[in-house]
Amino acid sequence: MIYPIVKFPDPILQRPSTPVTEFNDELRKLVADMFESMYAAQGIGLAAPQIGIAKRLTVIDLSNQKEPKDKIVLINPEITLREGKQFEEEGCLSLPEIREKVRRSARVMVKAQDEFGNWKEHEGTELLARAFQHEIDHLDGVLFIFRISALKRDLILRRIRKMQRAGEW
Repeated sequence: MIYPIVKFPDPILQRPSTPVTEFNDELRKLVADMFESMYAAQGIGLAAPQIGIAKRLTVIDLSNQKEPKDKIVLINPEITLREGKQFEEEGCLSLPEIREKVRRSARVMVKAQDEFGNWKEHEGTELLARAFQHEIDHLDGVLFIFRISALKRDLILRRIRKMQRAGEW
């Protein structure tokens, strides 16, 4: 099932999500649906709040379906290590057509559960590190526009309000 993507300023995107406690067939179906929804929206990552579900669950696939082994499921993730810095452009399915440079760690280690409840460690550098941080931010109720300067954020918020008035958002 393909879920519609929730757009900013929906309140679910700005609230911390609740931990996943049940690892069952329903959860595994949700994970599969999230990958399907992410691919349909042409994204590389999708957090559950972006489809209206306030759970600490996110999926990532930098290969865009080309390498099944590259599919990553992060449930109840925690960043355990941050190193270095990078300043690269990011976009977000919940903020379509908006891209801005964001400062992030260049390398991160993430501890998370898979869809069966097993704990695993994941290392990410460059784009994967950015994806981990971006998606985990979603689970904490933080959008990338809140990690940029107040001036740039204000310009983006004005642009969104203008598009909302025009019925384009």
